[in-house]
Amino acid sequence: MTVRCTLGVDIGTSSSKGVFVDESGRIVATAARAHDVSRPRPGHVEMDARLWWDEFVSLARELPERAREQGIDPEITAVGVSGMGPCVLLADEQDEPVRPAILYGVDMRSGTQIARLTDELGADEIVRIGGSTLTSQAAGPKIVWIADEEPEAYARARRLFMPASWLVRRLTGAYVLDHQSASQCSPLYDVEAEVWHEPWWRRCAPGIEAPRLAWAGEVAGTVTDAAAAATGIPSGTPVITGTVDAWTEAVSVGAHEDGDLMLMYGTTMFLIATGTETLRTPSMWTTVGAFPGTRNLAGGLATSGALTAWLKGMTDADYPALLAEAEVSGRGARGLVLLPYFAGERTPIQDPDARGVIAGLTLDHTRGDLYRAALEATALGVRHNVETMRAAGADIRRIVAVGGGTQGDLWLQIVSDATGLVQEVPRTTIGASYGAAFLAAAATADVTPRIADWNPVALTVHPDPDARAYYDELFDRYLRLYDSTKQLVHELAAEQRQALPQEAMA
Repeated sequence: MTVRCTLGVDIGTSSSKGVFVDESGRIVATAARAHDVSRPRPGHVEMDARLWWDEFVSLARELPERAREQGIDPEITAVGVSGMGPCVLLADEQDEPVRPAILYGVDMRSGTQIARLTDELGADEIVRIGGSTLTSQAAGPKIVWIADEEPEAYARARRLFMPASWLVRRLTGAYVLDHQSASQCSPLYDVEAEVWHEPWWRRCAPGIEAPRLAWAGEVAGTVTDAAAAATGIPSGTPVITGTVDAWTEAVSVGAHEDGDLMLMYGTTMFLIATGTETLRTPSMWTTVGAFPGTRNLAGGLATSGALTAWLKGMTDADYPALLAEAEVSGRGARGLVLLPYFAGERTPIQDPDARGVIAGLTLDHTRGDLYRAALEATALGVRHNVETMRAAGADIRRIVAVGGGTQGDLWLQIVSDATGLVQEVPRTTIGASYGAAFLAAAATADVTPRIADWNPVALTVHPDPDARAYYDELFDRYLRLYDSTKQLVHELAAEQRQALPQEAMA
């Protein structure tokens, strides 16, 4: 049986995922490829971009086989792409990477460049034009870092890519970047005019051609004969521009309208509030949205699933056991408060030297108490971000939860209890690859699909009103614990950097 499908592929931090979706939104086939990042020095997080294309080709070849195992002969009508970001991949005239891609805010190498650019360009002017202060999330200072620290590599650089735009280039030959990703290249993009800010492009990226700008759901080009031979996708198939995975994930669950907040439970926790007004606050990220006329205030915890995975590895227990024990532990983890800053923290404290703290430990505490405290810590981190967004003027009326962490009812309930927010969980939480497939369908279908029809709400989580007073008090303790330990923790972070073995610095 022949079934018309769109192909969606997302290049993530820990894996690449591909999906075939039919015209009704039903998933026909899925496949994934796990991979690792490289951490060549403290604070440096990179990836070989050639892997992105290799995994795309592998997924594009496997998915039809999986569909045929179910008696389905897929007809690929369009291709959607997505990827982690903002990343910095510089390539030469032949589109060969001049060095590994530098990843998003988890890579904190560009502190010197951030300070210098802020001083040269002016902090207020950077916020006025680019929307956000310069932080480790900004792509612009990382381009400058390459010019400063690896001038031979920079001298060969001619183009700037992110994972989605790299796939588009390989598939279609188009050199294009979506507006949302561009707005995270601060200070290179003007968020109000929605164009590259040429004076600062020349200052930060001299010699590099600025990519053409398009919106995430626009068709960037069609599959070339060479790409068709490599992937098996028919020549001439439309390919959309695509965008950063968190924004594509918001699309996958319909959380991209005015008043929506997407909460992504993953290796890190990510939040995107959508509106029509450009809101600016120094502790969050201001960007344009995935669609024309939308603006976002975004934030992210540096750990969430990474923290629970760390505890799992430390205790040699499986997740069901830890969740069961955490539920028995109960609200407040029997008197523990945990700061989840085990990899520094992004928003809203913007503190790369923050570290994890566990307060209140006794010999009576169990691994279930620790796991409960970690779940509550991430929930309080979410609350900290939400309250900061609202203080900046964000009108958050609807919360949509997505990601692997939504599979556990306890974590969802703790987040609702700690924040006082109702969360909607859609039927399909496969993530950004599904959103990419939807964007491809919306760009090419005769009748434009609705994501509410593709992916309806399956679960609604309401906060327990009896929990509110307790979590108000716990949130106050959470904030006070950071303030009271920050100076000592910063001293320890400096010692940790100095104590790292030489092989970690190689």
